[in-house]
Amino acid sequence: MKIAEAQPIYYANRKKLVEQTRNLYAQKKDAEQKYRLTGDTKFSEEAATLELSLQETNEAFEKNQKVVDSLMEQWCAVSNMESAKQAGEAMEKSAADMGKVIMVFRRLANGDIVPQTDEKKLMEYDFKMYQVAKNMQMMAKQAEKEREKHKSLWEDEEETTPEDPTEIADNTEYSGTLPDIEIPDLPDTEISE
Repeated sequence: MKIAEAQPIYYANRKKLVEQTRNLYAQKKDAEQKYRLTGDTKFSEEAATLELSLQETNEAFEKNQKVVDSLMEQWCAVSNMESAKQAGEAMEKSAADMGKVIMVFRRLANGDIVPQTDEKKLMEYDFKMYQVAKNMQMMAKQAEKEREKHKSLWEDEEETTPEDPTEIADNTEYSGTLPDIEIPDLPDTEISE
């Protein structure tokens, strides 16, 4: 089962268990108060039964909470791992682009001919660096040396948008077993006045 499918189930269980705990606690307090007022042992027995149900509900809540925590831990781990992977890929691409920019600068400074797109990338990266390279290119032209013509360093790249890490985490299969949490039935107790 995917994490995003399992989380709502166990959150709903938690909500039911919290409501049931509050209900049982209120019923128990009411039965205890009636026992103190009347001294009738029927209310004392009812309070004891409600206490056992309350303990059973608390155990189910703790078991459910462990599953909720496990789901959240795995979701966070997958999301963080994907974010780190994407950051690493972005840094790698940035370093590769910087190397290409420096290569374009060197080629221009040597007086070589580079594609207009490469010149534009250099200009976008650092306009002052571009100006220096163009000035050096002009000086190299005056030296009457043979100019080499280069192909674009960026022509084989295509733009991709990274996937959303939270979406990847949501769609990851939960690695483990998801237990069925049984919500205890409320005892049939009717407190009479």
